[in-house]
Amino acid sequence: MGQILVRKVDEAVLARIKVRAKANRRSTEAEVREILSAAVAPAGKRKSLVSLIGAGRSGRSQADIDTYVRGLRQEWDQ
Repeated sequence: MGQILVRKVDEAVLARIKVRAKANRRSTEAEVREILSAAVAPAGKRKSLVSLIGAGRSGRSQADIDTYVRGLRQEWDQ
């Protein structure tokens, strides 16, 4: 396995990664590995938005999902 060192990570970004890691019950390092793996996954192997949010099980419409994702993006940008 290779290793990388990322310097000068914005403190706010690191804080959000730590929150995400805790929510997923992973270490910060494991969460970063997951983020990197998902970012470079071939298009065919990426999870669909519906499966990530669970729309199939919850009965949410595409409009509900779009609104939810828009809200998450706005939170992320703050």
